[in-house]
Amino acid sequence: MVTFFTSVQEQLKFVEQRIREQAGEEHHPDLRSALEHLLSAGGKRIRPTLGLLVGNMLGAPEDKLVTLGASVELLHTATLVHDDLIDGALLRRGMPTLNARWSPAATVLTGDFLFARAAKLAAETDYLPLMKLFADTLATIVNGELTQMFSARGIIDRRNYYDRIYAKTASLFEMSALAAAMVATENKDTRIAMKTFGYEVGMAFQIVDDVLDFTGEQSAVGKPIGSDLLNGLITLPAIYYAEEHPDDEDVQSLPDGGWKDTDRVQRIVDNIRRNAAIEKAMDEARQAVSRALDALEDAPASPERDALEDLAKFIVDRKI
Repeated sequence: MVTFFTSVQEQLKFVEQRIREQAGEEHHPDLRSALEHLLSAGGKRIRPTLGLLVGNMLGAPEDKLVTLGASVELLHTATLVHDDLIDGALLRRGMPTLNARWSPAATVLTGDFLFARAAKLAAETDYLPLMKLFADTLATIVNGELTQMFSARGIIDRRNYYDRIYAKTASLFEMSALAAAMVATENKDTRIAMKTFGYEVGMAFQIVDDVLDFTGEQSAVGKPIGSDLLNGLITLPAIYYAEEHPDDEDVQSLPDGGWKDTDRVQRIVDNIRRNAAIEKAMDEARQAVSRALDALEDAPASPERDALEDLAKFIVDRKI
């Protein structure tokens, strides 16, 4: 077991319990079975773990941290439900997605229900700035999805990429760390440091995900290799490759819809797998982790701080 989970193992069980309580007896039985299906699909619970570690390190009340952890994980799960539907994905982590089993309408409504329960849990902290943070983060995620849908396909542009991965992933990591700091302390510098830690770790996490989309095994990643490119999404390894090979005809075709041609995409994927682009993207992820560790410099020495350092390092060492 990865060591950074160890100290929050018991608290994560409480988080899981709070999540399961959200589809209580009074709700439609299909909602309960959907929630069970989504929870049984696993996931690393890395976002609530991040919040628990930050909060424990800063002395936050446990009940609020558990509530926040459940809220963050439900928000994350809701975004995945809608993501999978938008992308037409039939597998996630090697298991059938909700939309592989249900109609689009039922899938959307399940995602809406999860958003509502996540918001309810955030409100249970009785802290208005935290509810505002939750609402702002959700708006960032949705805006990022819309940008991805309407103005990202085939775009080879770093700024576009960084904005997308912030909206898609880092914003939720940032929220997890900042929210935990907000229920623990009024100290602005501490809050900013934890927000920075969450942001950098989140950016690194998504860059590594995007690398694994090219280098991982399909059975481990749980989706086809190169699936981002097949959806027209140009991630960091492909950006590095495109910058190095501007005359590559396959690369030149991408902005004009070349990503719809599976043969072209396969050639690009094969080239990227053999190219230094992978290592350059990983170097960027390592630099983000290094900045995350810098943000921990003034944090109190504690087992939780050590665990946060382990979590940051794990992100660039993982294989799935």
